Parts: sequence; structure tokens; C-alpha cells
Amino acid sequence: MVPHGGHDAAHLREQGLQRLPDAEIFVKARGEGRIVITFDLDFGEIAALSGERQPSVILFRLRNTRTSRVIQRLSSVLSRAATELEDGAVVIVEEARLRVRAMPVGRATA
Repeated sequence: MVPHGGHDAAHLREQGLQRLPDAEIFVKARGEGRIVITFDLDFGEIAALSGERQPSVILFRLRNTRTSRVIQRLSSVLSRAATELEDGAVVIVEEARLRVRAMPVGRATA
């Protein structure tokens, strides 16, 4: 676990787990109290079907995937949707907007 910008972040590649099946990544994130940050649409579906509040998922849907742009959008998510991520949510990050879906699916947001 390496602090990135004040956050405790872990990359599966750094742990030699890049080939871990998506469902197992989801279970690992839940067990470690982490948020899944991904470009893989499958994680939004896994989160929705799990019926659980955690782990939250940040799902990037960007045309510009340069590292600097991804970091900029991630910073926006972490400042604007921190409470929702703590409570359990899927946050879809697009070029100009964020969409937040409370977990489990169907749970109303305040």
C-alpha cells in the first residue's frame, strides 16, 4: 500500500494480482475497506448485482485517458462525492460530469 496524494492506494499489478478475476477483486476491496477505481464496466455491474453497500466503485468513462486527466477527474470525485463513496456508491466519471448511484442499487440518496 503506497500513499498517493494523501490516500492509501494499492494497485493490483504492484501486488502481482493483475490477473485476479473481477469478482475476487471486488471481495478483496470489500475486505480491505477500499474503493475500486477502474475503467472496466464489469465492476459497476458486479457492484449493482452484489446487493452490498461496499466496496464503492469509481468507474471512468473518459475519452481522454491521459494520466494527468484521470488524476484531475479523480481529484474531483474525491472532493465532490466523498460522503457518497463512504456510504457506498458507484460513481461514473465522464469528461464533464459525475453520476452517483447509491449502493445497493435502489437505495435512495439523501
